[in-house]
Amino acid sequence: QDVLRRTPLYDFHLAHGGKMVAFAGWSLPVQYRDSHVDSHLHTRRHCSLFDVSHMLQTKILGCDRVKLMESLVVGDIAELRPNQGTLSLFTNEAGGILDDLIVTSTSEGYLYVVSNAGCWDKDLALMQDKVREFQNTGRDVSLEVVENALLALQGPTAAQVLQAGVAEDLRKLPFMTSAVMEVFGVPDCRVTRCGYTGEDGMEISVPAVAAVRLATALLENPEVKLAGLAARDSLRLEAGLCLYGNDIDDHTTPVEGSLSWTLGKRRRVAMDFPGASVIVAQLKGKVQRKRVGLICEGAPMRAHSPILNTEGTVIGTVTSGCPSPCLKKNVAMGYVPSEYSRPGTPLLVEVRRKQQVAVVSKMPFVTTNYYTL
Repeated sequence: QDVLRRTPLYDFHLAHGGKMVAFAGWSLPVQYRDSHVDSHLHTRRHCSLFDVSHMLQTKILGCDRVKLMESLVVGDIAELRPNQGTLSLFTNEAGGILDDLIVTSTSEGYLYVVSNAGCWDKDLALMQDKVREFQNTGRDVSLEVVENALLALQGPTAAQVLQAGVAEDLRKLPFMTSAVMEVFGVPDCRVTRCGYTGEDGMEISVPAVAAVRLATALLENPEVKLAGLAARDSLRLEAGLCLYGNDIDDHTTPVEGSLSWTLGKRRRVAMDFPGASVIVAQLKGKVQRKRVGLICEGAPMRAHSPILNTEGTVIGTVTSGCPSPCLKKNVAMGYVPSEYSRPGTPLLVEVRRKQQVAVVSKMPFVTTNYYTL
């Protein structure tokens, strides 16, 4: 048993009744004293504070930082405006997704990258190897791991709560943009308007020594409650967002994963990213299988539940599923052959050895409320 890593808020979670579990090599709260459903609904109606310090935060510096990042991801990083970010994907030569990540082109002259804890070692090695390769050919690039904590304040009242502690006008910070500011007296915080819940919200990269101080200040507002991994999972599933390792992996392409929108137009034409020949061919032709949303009544669909056509032949697998606290129905994602991927298509899902009717649904299941100008 490897020793689990702890975020700077570990003792803070315990003091607030956090039930700690192992997740991606870290000890993190799955929930607090409130039930998972209460926590989920509080996020949709008010706002919740999540500790996401387990995510890998890196800076890519130097004149060739954009070229370096574009040699690893499918997105158009060069076209990002100062302090604008984008969701992108690391891909391999077979077109498989190595991880999903957010890349922000900062006005401070570096790329700020946030990627998944479960891929920490793999992602860091991938970027470090590429940095060395670039440096060996005389190009100007370097990498720093950011040792900050990362807090996600998510929900419709998140901006109002945060506004009380910052001098900047958060109305000028739309979805997927970022700025460095003082937050509740803590200097040098990077506030990015993004999140993993489908709601408006911010991720705050805060110096580790001040993480508890900032979390405590945010919790003083009665709008804010702590939320854990259970609510994070059901919220992201209602929002139709992928969990790496479940819904996408290195055997899934962006086209199969219904993530073609992450492919930059210029990059599609240049075909200069890993796996481009496979991925662009899928864009132009037909892809065998697709990630779809499913809704069903009855018992909840879970990962690995078989998906069948109405004749009873197994055609796919559920990758994530849970009861939706907002819809009071069961929602899931999974992969089916393209001919079964149209919304409204009736299918069957096998749960606890019983077949029940499911319908292919558009995603997100619950309308997203991102703040766009």
